[in-house]
Amino acid sequence: MKILLTNDDGIYSEGIQILKKQLDNIAEVTVIAPDRERSTIGHAMTLRKPLRIRKVKIHGDFWGFSLDGTPADCVIIGLLEILKDEKPDLVVSGINRGPNLGDDIFYSGTVSAAVEGAMRNVPSLALSIAGFEDFKFKSAALFTKKIAANLMKNNLPSNLVLNINFPNIDYEEIKGVEITRHGKRVYQDEVKIIHDPQGTTHYWLGGELPDGKIEPDTDFEAIHNNKVSITPLSLDLTNYNMMPKVKDWAEKWNFE
Repeated sequence: MKILLTNDDGIYSEGIQILKKQLDNIAEVTVIAPDRERSTIGHAMTLRKPLRIRKVKIHGDFWGFSLDGTPADCVIIGLLEILKDEKPDLVVSGINRGPNLGDDIFYSGTVSAAVEGAMRNVPSLALSIAGFEDFKFKSAALFTKKIAANLMKNNLPSNLVLNINFPNIDYEEIKGVEITRHGKRVYQDEVKIIHDPQGTTHYWLGGELPDGKIEPDTDFEAIHNNKVSITPLSLDLTNYNMMPKVKDWAEKWNFE
């Protein structure tokens, strides 16, 4: 099995390094990750400047490739250039420092990298820890190894995207796996206005840590119950339930 491994926290982050160590036991892993943190960058791509790849060594040994681009850039460069002659069986993105639950997926560089893989016909996983400190990366990495090994026993659809969130607890404390829908995130954002000594006004996006609605069958409920949440995502964002209503509206519009 061949895996393309990336993230949005950067190639030197603890999560990707611990994850690679586990995945090396079951697959041939190629790392191509951003050269620095790119959290919440979403599905941004770099189109107006050249990108540079560098080989990264850890303890003197080649470890992977860094790219001065976004997570989506990493997947594109990985599939179209670095691995163009040996297409991977799986794109894996993570392990993210923090959750990607509910509406987080629309901001997440981690999830967007997985979506990019699926858009290019490679089944993909997005991995995140649902915590904000003292991250249990080894626990999540051990679980990921088992998930990946079991998944590859199946004939996976090329557009598969699984958004996987791990409770931030030790491996032995995890109470199983739940297949979920993504729930509703409750953000508590605020804009802080700062004036520097020269009188220039700056705006700082911040606020309290986000919360989520614990509703049946959601990713939030699974994490609340100390279970791993696996949410299959669709590349089709069409709201089919709204199509008849919008069609009805459109029939009454006047463009004269």
